[in-house]
Amino acid sequence: MTAKPSPEEFTCPLPLRDYPNIVLGHGAGGQLSDELVRYLFLPQFQNDPLAHLGDSAVLTLGGQRLAFSTDSFVVRPLFFPGGSIGELAVHGTVNDLAMSGAQPLYLSASFILEEGLPIETLQEITAQMAVAARQAGVTIVTGDTKVVEKGHGDGCYINTAGMGLVPAGIEIGPDRARPGDVVLVSGTLGDHGMAIMSVREGLQFESTIQSDSAPLGGLVREMLAECPGIHVLRDPTRGGLAASLNEIATQSGIGFELEEPRIPVDPTVAAACEILGLDPLLVANEGKLLAIVPPADAETLLATMRRNPQGKQAAIIGHATESHPRLVVAKTAIGGTRVMTTQIGAQLPRIC
Repeated sequence: MTAKPSPEEFTCPLPLRDYPNIVLGHGAGGQLSDELVRYLFLPQFQNDPLAHLGDSAVLTLGGQRLAFSTDSFVVRPLFFPGGSIGELAVHGTVNDLAMSGAQPLYLSASFILEEGLPIETLQEITAQMAVAARQAGVTIVTGDTKVVEKGHGDGCYINTAGMGLVPAGIEIGPDRARPGDVVLVSGTLGDHGMAIMSVREGLQFESTIQSDSAPLGGLVREMLAECPGIHVLRDPTRGGLAASLNEIATQSGIGFELEEPRIPVDPTVAAACEILGLDPLLVANEGKLLAIVPPADAETLLATMRRNPQGKQAAIIGHATESHPRLVVAKTAIGGTRVMTTQIGAQLPRIC
């Protein structure tokens, strides 16, 4: 009989030994998520495409490069300002494919439904999901349905997997950032996470915070047509901008210096974060991307992004450096400097 695995047998057991049981933070995109992936999943499933740790795996099949990604969505509530779990399930996977430079083509959709969910609610979720798929230019071609007992499913969970083709000559990955590269973001940060949180907490503002959930494939195609030498693309979802940049810094072995006043944050989102004691740079986004590009391409790429509706608020926010490897720092508005670390657990649980 095979012995039960224990944390002592993991590749690097110390971080996991402090958490013998799964906690919410393991799924929040912070340090606990990273430790779970690096010290449990990677050693068990080790292979080269997985070790790349991109938003999608890039595989070569029949002479073509195929991007393949999967994601699960457990957001609560199921409908929120600016979107729903159905739209999010499409946008999240489509965007993961786009971050490898791929043209998204096909999705699968698997539903885990809780006993007692109104059919009318499921119909609305799938209707919005179908519209989102058409707008993103993808086809949902296969799927699965499971039902769990009442009290065990929170209404509806959705898993989507996606496939797309990566054009020849495009080489994008989190390990390709180089010193001197310029960091751009496509728009305001923290919108999605704060849209979810404002609904949960019943916060009222002069204007409603809308989720930024949207497909980014069209924006990426325009960016690559203008600047095919982009080094890194990433959609800063769970853990926000800070988590994404720290992951890239670790995999590329370089550091980042940001100009915090240049980072776009909607004033209403900033106000909500201040009320709740949250950092918008740690809050999830579902319709924004960050790009890391050679300095010669930065201004041209910025102009290209701003011509697209999904990038009209794009900004240059910093650069890569070799002076402090694997460290992300931000220069504040008052002239100070702060280290942008990845959160340990969850600022905002269940936001995607």
